[in-house]
Amino acid sequence: MEYIDQYRHEFGVEPICRTLTAAGTQIAPSTYYAFKTRPPSRRALRDEELLLEIHRDIVKTCG
Repeated sequence: MEYIDQYRHEFGVEPICRTLTAAGTQIAPSTYYAFKTRPPSRRALRDEELLLEIHRDIVKTCG
């Protein structure tokens, strides 16, 4: 999704998805748009919390 975000203004979402599909990475434009508009899942939110906790612990431990 980051790749599409980076180049969508230059090439458009649909052409990028067609090219990715031709290269073996199948993604429909509707999948991209759904991903961009869907709120983050509880799992994704929890993962972010855990990453912050891990980072804080590393800083405490390593300085």
